[in-house]
Amino acid sequence: MNIVIVSKNEAQLKRLTRLLRERSAADRVALLASIPDVFDNGVTPDLLLLEQEQTGEAELERLELLGGRHPNLAIIVQCPQQSPQFLLRSMRAGVREVLLPDDDAGLCAALRRIEEKLQKQVTRKGQVLAFVSCKGGSGATFIAANLGYALAAGEQRKVALFDLNLQFGDAALFVSDHKPATTLSQLSQQIVRLDASLLSASMIQITPAYSVLAAADDPAHAADVEADHIDRLLTLARSQYDYILLDVGRGLDPVSVRALDRADLIFPVLQATLPYVRDGKRLLDVFRGLGYREDKIRLILNRYASSDSIRVADLEAAYGKHVYKSIPNHYEAVAASVSQGVPILKLASHNAVSRALQELAASLAGETPPAAQGWVSRLLARA
Repeated sequence: MNIVIVSKNEAQLKRLTRLLRERSAADRVALLASIPDVFDNGVTPDLLLLEQEQTGEAELERLELLGGRHPNLAIIVQCPQQSPQFLLRSMRAGVREVLLPDDDAGLCAALRRIEEKLQKQVTRKGQVLAFVSCKGGSGATFIAANLGYALAAGEQRKVALFDLNLQFGDAALFVSDHKPATTLSQLSQQIVRLDASLLSASMIQITPAYSVLAAADDPAHAADVEADHIDRLLTLARSQYDYILLDVGRGLDPVSVRALDRADLIFPVLQATLPYVRDGKRLLDVFRGLGYREDKIRLILNRYASSDSIRVADLEAAYGKHVYKSIPNHYEAVAASVSQGVPILKLASHNAVSRALQELAASLAGETPPAAQGWVSRLLARA
């Protein structure tokens, strides 16, 4: 779970932190001296634990406001006050339980009840989307990372990106400058302990609805990840996320093949040049040899320009397959996004590449893509 402890007592903060970490190493614990108005990074924790000698009307009002903004937030108060009037006022403020300061057994029992409730919440049936480079430099990682951001826009859908490029994965860098607390290889070493809390704690939170599981920094740790680990990881992820995007890279090994087997859709990413045409045809032949259905494979043409000598029709004739989506070429915007580690939709929302990614996200979600705004509409929107 994601837990915030609020206390002005340093000794109690240390004691509670130690207790929670002994209870579950997967819990993320943050410490605050006062009740916040908003949470850092916009990420709502599962639990706010308030520990203090006296909890007055001002604190209860702040808890009530915070709970109103975050309906799924559980609140526990530890204090000596146990009068019926105080317990009733706490309940009206949205406090789930009021415990005595040193009631560790009661706190652990309350945490178990909160975990059980979280596990009973909406079980998702996530769709797994795998992105594969037909040739190095295709832009598959850029598309996967930024499509995840587009799918999670509005926070109506929970989205995860798993970097399965075990040798040289860097998908997290395309949308974040944060160092991952845990990588895929480290998570694989704890696979027997894998649950929703551990998975969530291992990921970089890009937005409240979008998370990334980073690949290992050291290629030597690629061997830590086994094909069976992918089965367990994706089975869990399907129940926690609406979309799970896999950046598979280019190599085909037991881990990547298992991921492709488990994927609902596979997106080979290519460009309109002869080397990509040649390597793309080889890759499609491999997929047919693996027995994948034709409707499982959807081609994405990246960095496409109308002036390219090889047209979309030429590619479709060469592959014997429809190009599902074309992403236009716009080097400056893409380069700025990659260099800064900021999603292109956040950096340049009206760029042609951003619009294409929004259209792709809407298509996958079965929605109508957002209409492109003219310069007059954009000017009025800023007025």
